[in-house]
Amino acid sequence: MARTKSLISIDDLADAELYAVVDRAVQFAAGGLEPGAPLAGHVVGLYFRRTSTRTRTSFWSGALRLGASVLNFGAGDLQTNTGETTQDTGRVLAGMLDVLIARTCGSTEELRGWASWGGMSVINAMSELEHPTQALTDLATIKARFGTLSGIRMAYLGEGNNTATALALAVARVPGMEIDFRTPPGYPVDPMVLARATAVADRIGARVGESHDMSVPPSGVDVVYTTRWQTTGTTKPDPDWREVFAPFQVTAALWDANPKAVFMHDLPAHRGEEVTAEVLDGPASIAFEQAATKMHTAMAVLEWCRA
Repeated sequence: MARTKSLISIDDLADAELYAVVDRAVQFAAGGLEPGAPLAGHVVGLYFRRTSTRTRTSFWSGALRLGASVLNFGAGDLQTNTGETTQDTGRVLAGMLDVLIARTCGSTEELRGWASWGGMSVINAMSELEHPTQALTDLATIKARFGTLSGIRMAYLGEGNNTATALALAVARVPGMEIDFRTPPGYPVDPMVLARATAVADRIGARVGESHDMSVPPSGVDVVYTTRWQTTGTTKPDPDWREVFAPFQVTAALWDANPKAVFMHDLPAHRGEEVTAEVLDGPASIAFEQAATKMHTAMAVLEWCRA
């Protein structure tokens, strides 16, 4: 009988499991594997309280390709809207579903509560703090492009949001990989997460660093990465935040010091804000290849959850 495993944080993966999920996603993306139907007879639920194009579609499509049946719940479909506790909702779903993929944009504690009932795997499709499947997608995209993760240097420009958190935790687990977060003042990677990632990186032989200054742009990197300035479901209290973010826009000038770098973006993108159209639609951009890899990563994660 298959074990039930959940992916709520990158920390839920042992080192070997993280590498295996990334490698499996790369294999799926290369077309070198026939997925078969390992999830035949399984029922997968999608529960998204916030909008989603790539994550929802990737898991829906990936689950179908693996032989599962899929149920889709909208933000207003469950009885939590009429007063039922989320704990009771999770207990009910655990008795009917094999996998629940949820985007709550809230605390991960709710997801952990659902996973605690057993029998149902829970996958975090983005919470307030972390977007783990995005980071796995990013590593798979990079490995497919460069053939390796060791020795890859990344520069991340923008807010220290849930994508940044997941990347910090993931890159820290890869020997020889480096990431340089350039975040606007007042919008850092969560300090506790950064400290944890730095400690892991020191043990593994990776590097995770952060600064809030773009007076000297990053140089000699293989990947330039950004996310949109207004994370899904959030607002910024500072009315002048755009002025703070402006120096962190990704423009073609960054390629003067990084001529061989590829550009990545978790999408959706706002051309003219976090990145110029010249970069996003230019020859260095692999952002839409990265988006396509989300489905292959979703398949790898679903396999891991039920293997």
